[in-house]
Amino acid sequence: MKKEAGYSRQSLFGRIMNPKYIMVYATIGIFLIIYCYGAVRYGNIGFTTLRTFVNFFTDNAYYGISAVGMTMVLITGGIDLSVASVASLTGMLIAYGYTKLGISPVIMMIIAILIGVGLGTVMGLGIHYLNVPPFIMTLTGNFLARGVCSLISRESISVDHPLINKLAGIKITLYKLSDGEWVKIKPITSISLNVIIFLVMIALGTYMLQHTRFGRNVYAIGGNEQSAKLMGLPVARTKVMVYAFNGFCSALAGIAYVLVVKSGWNMALQGGELEVISCAVIGGTLLTGGVGFMLGTMFGVLLKSVIPALITFNGHLNSWWGKIATGALLLLFIVIQQAVIGYSGKKKK
Repeated sequence: MKKEAGYSRQSLFGRIMNPKYIMVYATIGIFLIIYCYGAVRYGNIGFTTLRTFVNFFTDNAYYGISAVGMTMVLITGGIDLSVASVASLTGMLIAYGYTKLGISPVIMMIIAILIGVGLGTVMGLGIHYLNVPPFIMTLTGNFLARGVCSLISRESISVDHPLINKLAGIKITLYKLSDGEWVKIKPITSISLNVIIFLVMIALGTYMLQHTRFGRNVYAIGGNEQSAKLMGLPVARTKVMVYAFNGFCSALAGIAYVLVVKSGWNMALQGGELEVISCAVIGGTLLTGGVGFMLGTMFGVLLKSVIPALITFNGHLNSWWGKIATGALLLLFIVIQQAVIGYSGKKKK
């Protein structure tokens, strides 16, 4: 019995220390280190308040929504450079549809989601059946979506609709608890609809990857696509579904962005695809595929939010230091990824 107990403990420890989890541990650990630094340095001026912490989610919620789909794409060993352009196209369709054509924003949202899913499906089909590299295929989708945005309009189009204003105003307000009663005089903070959507998508993505056959297929394809084919797994269907789901996430991110800016612009979120990819990579998703977790992606979004917050609280640093810090983080995580891959390879031998 003692041997069995010892083996069980060793087996549990082995599962916890599995190399595929190290990237997530690193992301959470670095976030905690940076957050603790901010707490020590700027805790007296509000860095540790719940309002500031909720803002970490709020600031990049639309990137986080898109990063859910991107995480799945990267796990399969692919990449998608069209996500920001699809999100921008979503905003343009909603703004132009309502302002110029008088079509309800709800209908335009549905159309935008269908277009996002359709474009993702087409790219997935091209990648698998035509053997076009994901980089080239999705770059084509990027140019296509951005070009359609410019055809619709080269100027910003505002969206002033009661529904958009109502959705943007949906918030869960948190109040202070005093003497066992909620004091509704001064709210602590509020959680916007975008944050709720982001957290729901993280939960959905986690369920899909960890508790469904589809998720197991995604990991198998990323680990070794040829082996997955030999095992009889539905590789083609899974890859197409992954890119279609990513298209859905991109369109949903575009809707979230519209709720923030209440307008559509052909150049909106330019370069946003790199922000989305960095959220997933900093969150521990391997660029080589096969490894990635939604929890890590969530902390990747938080890491990308906490650095600008530190710069804001400092008050003396240029905002471009945020880009420099993000680049340094990306380099650090790529180095860690290579170390993990090397360690895993030696362990298998």
